[in-house]
Amino acid sequence: MTDEMEAIDEATQYRRKIDHTLARFSAAHDEMEAEEAKRRERRDRLSPTSLIESTRTALQRVVAPAPAAEETDAEPVQLTDTKRRSAQFGRIAAAVVAGLVFLGIGGAWGAQTYFDAKFTQVSALDENSADIQDADAQANDENFLMVGSDTRDGASAEEGVGTADSTPGARSDTVMVAHIPADRKRVVVTSFPRDLEVNRPDCQKWDPAQNKTTDEVYKGAKFAKLNTAYAVGGPACVTKVIQQITGLRINHFVGIDFNGFKEMVDAVHGVTIHTDIPIDDSILGKVLLQTGDVTISGDQALNFVRARHVKGDPTSDYGRIKRQQEFIGALLKKVMSSDVVLDPGKLSDFITAFAKATFGDNLGVKQMMTLAQSMKGLDPSKISFLTVPTVGMANTRGNEVLVLSKTKALFDALRNNTPLPDPNAPVPVNEQAPPPSSTSKPKSTGTPKSTTTRKSTSTG
Repeated sequence: MTDEMEAIDEATQYRRKIDHTLARFSAAHDEMEAEEAKRRERRDRLSPTSLIESTRTALQRVVAPAPAAEETDAEPVQLTDTKRRSAQFGRIAAAVVAGLVFLGIGGAWGAQTYFDAKFTQVSALDENSADIQDADAQANDENFLMVGSDTRDGASAEEGVGTADSTPGARSDTVMVAHIPADRKRVVVTSFPRDLEVNRPDCQKWDPAQNKTTDEVYKGAKFAKLNTAYAVGGPACVTKVIQQITGLRINHFVGIDFNGFKEMVDAVHGVTIHTDIPIDDSILGKVLLQTGDVTISGDQALNFVRARHVKGDPTSDYGRIKRQQEFIGALLKKVMSSDVVLDPGKLSDFITAFAKATFGDNLGVKQMMTLAQSMKGLDPSKISFLTVPTVGMANTRGNEVLVLSKTKALFDALRNNTPLPDPNAPVPVNEQAPPPSSTSKPKSTGTPKSTTTRKSTSTG
């Protein structure tokens, strides 16, 4: 480098030009490095991995146990096992809320955009339907219509569920409504049998491969099975039928298909369920031979919730409904556990698998975040699983029939947030099933069953 105070001759002037040029290059290089560092920092901050890692750090602070009694000025409090479990659940629930809040605010807008982009949006809702009753009472309620579709699109023969060629189209193997009132003090999940007899309205034809309706219209039908509503008219048709039955304002639709379901289970490294009998299905084979508490993989879970011809279980679809409800509870418990919430890999994999397997209307990170915030602190004992009341005997058409008076009482209570009616209340005489004939028999375990040959629209 040259000294600016030395005599200026031609050689010095030349050296100074070189020095000044090098200085400009150095400054430009430093500026470019700084800008590139900022770009890298922004990319890293908005990447799913970094967002999940940051979420995990925030969640650890939420889930971390409180200071021991001797570290505080407060008197020590003796906790019962029940209170400890409640406190632990409260911390886990708070962790979930914290994670969802993180995804929805501040610099994490990139995560919301990332995950929402993976959801397949469909048109399913009609919140101005004339079938909605007590609309004012339902103003701030949340009603999620959940449909498990048996579409085989994308499935391979090796998976054992059939293919789109062998079983074309799609039906609703599972139909549930999760009702969450405005005060968020309970959750009631009601299942509907796939063979429930309904009066199906006119519906636009549904294309399951494209996840959209077409311009073609299917005429309505009396005495149809519930699962035909999805088969012909997809999400919008099922929503129509369920709103007719319940009077609920369905404001969220969630559909999950076969192929993605098992990936959700594998993402959290299996789910632990309890079964008192081996699940040996005459169609699906030996699904699960162990009894008691068993951790099952995605493939096993798929068949566990699909099986409805289980040896030793005469209840058919009702046995399946019970297993589905129990499995949903077990899956929620696993996903909300610290084992998943605080593991960035499992949490990210589950959200990605859920988004990939799910299609819906009014569904996304923002909606889940708002719901989680509003349900913070909910007592797990306030979550109920029910089955819509039926007469207990399939009719001559092979359909399950609603007990209209008990159905009305149930959904009146949900819409108006009043105590639920007694599910064991007797069925009025005028709504009881006729005496069994030689081709049918009454339910044997408190749930309907018929041996009448049914013209089912699904092999599932």
